[in-house]
Amino acid sequence: MARRILGILLALLLLPYALILLYRAEFIHPVSTLMLGDFATFHGFDRQWVEFESISPHLVRAVMMSEDGQFCSHMGVDWGEMKSVVDNALSGEATRGASTIPMQTVKNLFLWNSRSIIRKGLELPLAIFADAVWPKKRTMEIYLNIAEWGPGVYGIEAAARYHFKTSAAKLTPNQAALLAVSLPNPIERVAGKPSNGMKRLAAVVDRRAKRSGDYIRCLYG
Repeated sequence: MARRILGILLALLLLPYALILLYRAEFIHPVSTLMLGDFATFHGFDRQWVEFESISPHLVRAVMMSEDGQFCSHMGVDWGEMKSVVDNALSGEATRGASTIPMQTVKNLFLWNSRSIIRKGLELPLAIFADAVWPKKRTMEIYLNIAEWGPGVYGIEAAARYHFKTSAAKLTPNQAALLAVSLPNPIERVAGKPSNGMKRLAAVVDRRAKRSGDYIRCLYG
């Protein structure tokens, strides 16, 4: 019995790695655990997959500079940022998230949202493996098509239509920046109805996006 349970646990641990290999194929459109949860509980969700080339570069730059400025240079995990967060935590200082886009992508695909050491321990090797298997454009494409941007609103095409009545391809720099800064908490930070604080953050992200230059070479090189 114990051996059978261990076998099941091992299969569950290895399944995400097999799916990462499968998801390298561009014709496959993965769904997140949140989307599966909405489906299982009969809440439904809105997600319309769009290819990377059909997403406004303004949005890609804004998300990258807001969420993971070193996306093109790290290999799934930003160890420098991770060390800084750990050092701050050990010294009793307030910490901020150090999740990269690959980390957030595998978390959304295979894990759960609440913070825990167990989740982070599963997330790190998955992110490294995904970054090794997927081209950077594929990682960004998957992330932007599974990210949550409102209740039951997943992916940038649904988000653009829900918040701004436009398509992902036609997002303006300001709209892109507002969507980017809403990502950490899309239920409370509503891109289509931004608070003054959100507008200030979006202005900062917009300036960074416009100066992104070499930071985005792996996506638009």
